[in-house]
Amino acid sequence: MAYSATVDGPLLPSGIAPGVAKLQHALLWLVGAGGAIVFVEPSPYEFATLAAMIVFFATGLRMRLAFVPLLMMLFLLNIGYTICSAYLMDKSEIVNWVMTSWYMTVTVIFFAMVFSEDTEARLDLLRRGLIFGAAIASLGGIAGYFHLVPGEHELLTLYGRARGTFKDPNVLSAFLILPALFVLQSIVTDRFGKAFRSAVLFGIIGLAVLLAFSRAAWGQFVLTSVFMLGLMFLTSSSTKQRSRLVTTAIAAVVVLALLLIVLLSFDSIDTLFKQRASFEQSYDEGRFGRFGRHILGFQMALDLPLGIGPLQFTRFFPEDTHNSYLNAFMSGGWISGICYPALIFTTVALGFKYIFVRVPWQRMYLAIFAAFLGTVGESFIIDTDHWRHFWLMLGAMWGMFAATHQYMADTQGGRASVGADRLTLRS
Repeated sequence: MAYSATVDGPLLPSGIAPGVAKLQHALLWLVGAGGAIVFVEPSPYEFATLAAMIVFFATGLRMRLAFVPLLMMLFLLNIGYTICSAYLMDKSEIVNWVMTSWYMTVTVIFFAMVFSEDTEARLDLLRRGLIFGAAIASLGGIAGYFHLVPGEHELLTLYGRARGTFKDPNVLSAFLILPALFVLQSIVTDRFGKAFRSAVLFGIIGLAVLLAFSRAAWGQFVLTSVFMLGLMFLTSSSTKQRSRLVTTAIAAVVVLALLLIVLLSFDSIDTLFKQRASFEQSYDEGRFGRFGRHILGFQMALDLPLGIGPLQFTRFFPEDTHNSYLNAFMSGGWISGICYPALIFTTVALGFKYIFVRVPWQRMYLAIFAAFLGTVGESFIIDTDHWRHFWLMLGAMWGMFAATHQYMADTQGGRASVGADRLTLRS
């Protein structure tokens, strides 16, 4: 299949019919929207991703040399998991865990290849799908929390916390971060009408994050928003845009603060908020609390090159690892324990490298990078190993790395060509 490189989109597939391109875009929208409905297995996300794989591979995708390090780290990560779980393969839950890890690897490579071509258009369709899915999940969580669906609120809540269309409130709130950042970007950059609609949606998503009562998500919601807005300020080429960004951000903080004050006037919300906001949680403290387990687990990992296998941590400690980096050591031994952080922090380093490159998809890049970085931080206190949206962001990041590198090469090549033409005309 032939490809054409342009300034608007690197390596656009030139042999794809318009109808097929529309189908590809629709499937990416479904992938984003389907990621919000995961209380059933397999979820709509799996069906949409499988359909997208069939269509995209049938019409042509190519593996780039830039993806070889990604492929190798993911391969070694899962080799470690597979080796260390060999003696546990008689248990179906272990087999499912390992197969899920391999599946996530396939999706990362697939999304990297997809978003390295026709990057701006494909990211935009994913963005739209994620926002739609976030709206559905948020409304479901809010409706469940306030018992607005008679007889069904227990399906949408867990332990008094909103979970919407997810199995776990923590995963709901973590999923909502990236769509919230996309909506926040619209508030500070788009025209009044669209910005106002986005502000309403941002309030809905923010309320769902609050009612999920996840401390990690609260912190991530605030820090990633500040980080992304800071990057947008630094990368903006317009003084007017910077002024609007600052003004809108201040207004958003004031409105959110007032909304929080109103919500905390409800006794049920205030009580659970104070309970969850406290740093003195029983499951965090003590020798076998969350952080005590981290220390003991890493000490244990140093003596076990082959780890203990997936889902075995509770045989030795009261609860799971609640640390993805520790879990890599425990589940896949030293191979996975080294490869997982190498994969994650290589991606972070490359993410910082391309922040200031002016590409057509820079705005979406900043949002995805901020959300990814927030999840990387959250991985120190919770298990994110099988979060679909985390691996989706990882694949999208590498796809954008390749696309940005190609865009830079095309732009520099174009400038060199123009310069040569001018010299020819002068001579």
